Amino acid sequence: MIGRNNVLLLSAGRRVELLRAFMVEIKSRGFGGKVFATDLSPRSSAACQVADRAFGMRRVTDQGYMDELLALCEEQGVGLVIPTIDTELLGLASARARFADRGIHLIISDEKLVRMCRDKRLTAEFFASLDIGTPAPMDRSHLTFPCFSKPYDGSRSVGAKKITCADDVTDDMRRDPKLIFMEFMDSTFDEFTVDAYFDRNGVLKCMVPRHRLEVRDGEVSKGVTRRGHVYDYLKDRLTRIQGARGCLTVQLFASREGRRYAALEVNPRFGGGYPLSYAAGANFPGWLIDEYILGSAVPFFDGWQPNLLMLRYDAQVLVRDAI
Repeated sequence: MIGRNNVLLLSAGRRVELLRAFMVEIKSRGFGGKVFATDLSPRSSAACQVADRAFGMRRVTDQGYMDELLALCEEQGVGLVIPTIDTELLGLASARARFADRGIHLIISDEKLVRMCRDKRLTAEFFASLDIGTPAPMDRSHLTFPCFSKPYDGSRSVGAKKITCADDVTDDMRRDPKLIFMEFMDSTFDEFTVDAYFDRNGVLKCMVPRHRLEVRDGEVSKGVTRRGHVYDYLKDRLTRIQGARGCLTVQLFASREGRRYAALEVNPRFGGGYPLSYAAGANFPGWLIDEYILGSAVPFFDGWQPNLLMLRYDAQVLVRDAI
């Protein structure tokens, strides 16, 4: 029988750094596991070229995707499945028990929590329940400017827009039921992404705030780890989240004096800038392997390196004899 020691990174795309982190952690533990990847077009995915093995999969929203994924995991001895894109999260959350019955761990939070994360209207209610501030919502019929609009189920900043005056608001925008309007957070606020690790019981084990210095296509290109008022503000509020599992990323604005915090969203998956937290010592891939493959408990960890600056650049993966 094939042991379930392998890790599968879904919709791997450009996630080379994340995939390599899992490779490093498996090798350091010496149990012989491999890191596989899937993508709609593996030949065009940099991460798939780096993986021990890559597999083409249909779109995550297609009928039969979960059956195909389950069959792949069973055939390839996969014990740990890591999602990376928003569109696959709800489907994986609803299928988690089915996979668990086969000894396969989908690292995804409970379906109720994922639904909350995918709907930013519910996310605001969630933050309020934790006593975490949010941008003030606005009635689309009585907007003040500048303000900000975004789809309640959007991701990667798609459809998000600063609105400077009434002329910027089209009739289509006013009629769009998916658009929500809120206070615009100006340059007196800094933007943070917080990488938080929750164990299988929903208990916070590590949290790293990353100050977003520059963003490209919704993903951080320059960032720095910060320990300080954002860490202090969130640590006790996020101590335990029912149904949380693995990596959750929290997006929020913070005034530089720490007088006000405005949280925007929670993503129940690895964020694109997580490799900075990994480099700082927040070993989420290793802890997932320890918990779900090796059966070891994860202690609380706050020994990560603050003030570590990440400056991203474009790199390349070369494929010989490509057709």
